[in-house]
Amino acid sequence: MGRDHSEYDHARAVWNGLIDRHPEVMVRCADIADVIACVEAARTHRPPVSIRGGGHQVAGSAVCDDGLVIDLSELRDVVVDPVARTARVQGGARWADVDAATQAFGLATPGGEVSETGVAGLTLGGGLGLMQRTHGLSCDNLISMTVVTADGQVRRASADENADLFWALRGAGRGLGVVTEFTFALHPLGPDVAAAAFVYAPEEAGAVFRAWRRLAVEAPTTIAPQFALWALPPFPGLPDEIVGVPIAIAIGTYIGDAADAAPVLEPFGALGEPILDLSGTSTWVEAQSQFDFALPDGGRYYWKSHFMDDLDDEAIDLIVGHAARRPDPNSAVFVRTLGGAVDRIGSDDTAFAHRGARFNVSVDAIWRDPALDDDSIAWARGLWNALEPGSRGMYLNFAGLDEEEGAGVSGLTLGANEARVREVRRRYDPEGVFGSAAARP
Repeated sequence: MGRDHSEYDHARAVWNGLIDRHPEVMVRCADIADVIACVEAARTHRPPVSIRGGGHQVAGSAVCDDGLVIDLSELRDVVVDPVARTARVQGGARWADVDAATQAFGLATPGGEVSETGVAGLTLGGGLGLMQRTHGLSCDNLISMTVVTADGQVRRASADENADLFWALRGAGRGLGVVTEFTFALHPLGPDVAAAAFVYAPEEAGAVFRAWRRLAVEAPTTIAPQFALWALPPFPGLPDEIVGVPIAIAIGTYIGDAADAAPVLEPFGALGEPILDLSGTSTWVEAQSQFDFALPDGGRYYWKSHFMDDLDDEAIDLIVGHAARRPDPNSAVFVRTLGGAVDRIGSDDTAFAHRGARFNVSVDAIWRDPALDDDSIAWARGLWNALEPGSRGMYLNFAGLDEEEGAGVSGLTLGANEARVREVRRRYDPEGVFGSAAARP
């Protein structure tokens, strides 16, 4: 559809309401033949190109100005083989689609923590999630991918076919082709999972953060330890007096049989004097969608992150102090713990460049009022800049906005793998058909 189509404004909108781009043409693909036709048209006419999967990427990379959008959002089929423990997932699927299909067989694969997150975008950027310490990143669980490359050819990328492309697609993000299907390995999990979630008063945030840091490093790899400085949005069962109030929250999700979780989750409630206990057991599908309500479609988002080897006391004090000055209570700082299965893969076995980091610190500006745009972005950038001396790199999926791509973002996200990724891109797209996408992190 073009700019004169009645659905144009709806079709160009993405999850992040901060993004307001105007493509020249958007093609909603019905099958792989449509994708091939789009790539051939792009090779002939050379417009800027963007590829839309779930449309959930914070940077808004699904849409471009004055170019061609190859829209896969209608391609959402998930086919599970419960015997082989694999799932074939189309390029427009969301994690809600995957979790619903795999949980029918008591299986799961590492995915995002918001159910409407697109499978393609998250996976191609690495794929942090609750299962990462137990079973690795999303990209670590890929068996193969079907890719339409810049010459219009359909290629299978796996350890045995087009291995260099397979290597790059696991963590290097966009600009390598249009991935129309992913095949993931699955693991037994669910239907129920247990999680600890203890809320602490803001004046205890520093002490609780320090205690959580020790607990997170020592936790078994069946635990996903998280820490957040936030203000809880309203949801059923939450006392009114806690809604919108700054808090610290320590979370641990057990990736295994919920009946075995209590002993390893109990310490999350002993980091201080909690004011609220939100711990409990839920289905895996519920756990994977627990933050959906707080991150609605059309909200305004600006997220930047650092991978860090350590969080010393100075960094913790800096994070706690800066979080207290956020311009909107919906904004947050989320800290996720790595290690375990993430580090069982070599640092150069995939394009994901941050094996060995202990933590990811994500500075998440979240707001609704456009009048807060400048203040919210400045707040996130301010903390990100202050933490940069202790950083070992940035998560590609939480890298700010595409407009910041020239500020050394590629090196921060790809690290030592940057040159090798660039060479793979040249090999599969020598004419730069996906050049506009490749320029983005």
